[in-house]
Amino acid sequence: MTRPLVLTFRGAMGACTAIALLLGACAKSPPPVDAARIANPSPTEWLSHGRTYDEQRFSPLERINDKNVGELGLAWSHDLEIPRGAEATPLVANGLLYVTEPWSVVQALDAKTGKPIWRYDPQVPPEKAYDSCCDVVNRGVALWGDSVFVGALDGRLIALDAATGKVRWIQETFDPKTPRTITGAPRVVKGKVLIGFGGADYGVRGYLSAYDAETGKLAWRFYTIPGDPSAPPDGVASDQVLKDKALPTWNGEWWKYGGGGTVWDSMAYDPELDLLYIGVGNGGPWNYQIRSAGKGDNLFLSSIVALRPETGEYVWHYQTTPGDSWDFTATQHIILADLPIGGVTRKVLMQAPKNGFFYVLDRATGELLSATPYVPVNWANGAISRPAVRTRILTPTIATSHGSCRRDRMAGTTGTRWPSIRRRASSTYQHWNSHFPFHRTRTSSRARGNGTPASMPSSTRCRMTGPRAAPSRAC
Repeated sequence: MTRPLVLTFRGAMGACTAIALLLGACAKSPPPVDAARIANPSPTEWLSHGRTYDEQRFSPLERINDKNVGELGLAWSHDLEIPRGAEATPLVANGLLYVTEPWSVVQALDAKTGKPIWRYDPQVPPEKAYDSCCDVVNRGVALWGDSVFVGALDGRLIALDAATGKVRWIQETFDPKTPRTITGAPRVVKGKVLIGFGGADYGVRGYLSAYDAETGKLAWRFYTIPGDPSAPPDGVASDQVLKDKALPTWNGEWWKYGGGGTVWDSMAYDPELDLLYIGVGNGGPWNYQIRSAGKGDNLFLSSIVALRPETGEYVWHYQTTPGDSWDFTATQHIILADLPIGGVTRKVLMQAPKNGFFYVLDRATGELLSATPYVPVNWANGAISRPAVRTRILTPTIATSHGSCRRDRMAGTTGTRWPSIRRRASSTYQHWNSHFPFHRTRTSSRARGNGTPASMPSSTRCRMTGPRAAPSRAC
């Protein structure tokens, strides 16, 4: 009669050793990324787009300083495979570095050696580049639990296994046939993956969506501007505040043009106040006279809006540019801090948007504490509680070295300003039409650019180069 082998172990280490003898391994899973880690990460980790929920982007590491920085040398390098715009903030967790390439490609590298661990390519259709105003860039990923989240250019929100890069779920956040694009990095708050999109210039209506990090199910949605007032409500979190606060600030038939107000970049979160802050983009079309008959502030364009992250419930807003006519978005980085003001420590929110003012707000209430010009400003006389907008001035068509085009003398941070346009490798160029800041005519070419007058000579047209028959970045 044979007896079974019986081994006795003491404590947790003994139990682990027993399992190792029987199974040949005792692997320890890396700790999941959660709210506590994002709020107070290890000094060697970067777990969210702005490192922490307050988006301060400050590293506490001290070994490199002004005394030894000259001694630094190359430890390792890694070439991105796609030679296009690179705008991602890499995230670092559990020894891995996660970074995105153009076309929403995600890579995981060993943070110490640079060794590639995995690479995921969502295979965005090349023709989607036509809808991207500013190249097929991506600003990075988000981490939560043991998943990596990326917003693809064509509107898909994708959850990947952080260790292997395998797809866990995919959600379509908008109809890819519309001229919307995702270039921003998602954020994750309370298990909700937050993502917006760009495209305000192209006739779309902006919104922010929240998805369950585990399942990918839509949790809530917040539209930033009202839709057609004769249509039924959207059935989402923003319905009541749009009716009560936003709708009275619009005029004309803006919904036929889209209206704009996309949430394509900045977000921040205060765990103590449980408030999510989002930056809202410009109006579409830019021309305030067409978009809203020259009347009303057009909420919540060019605004900072505070929401409850679990439900999308509106709490407060501050509009930086009432009746935006100049692409003065409020999508620039939002930073939270506690600052001494008037002998009292205030919980503040700070932003320096395109309109030339540096804002300091009370982040609990939205109260304006200060608005100081950081460049010469000529579109407003001041910003006490609401900027006093100066009269919009339009000048007639003028002649240029490239032909004739209309110049709008728009009072901005740099004085006279050209509305941006797209170069197109075709025989016809139009600088401005009555509805949008640039003419959009679909052709087989997808070359594009900004700031060049109409009737561009053939010698300056863009050439198609690069991977996936993508247009040259020089365009």
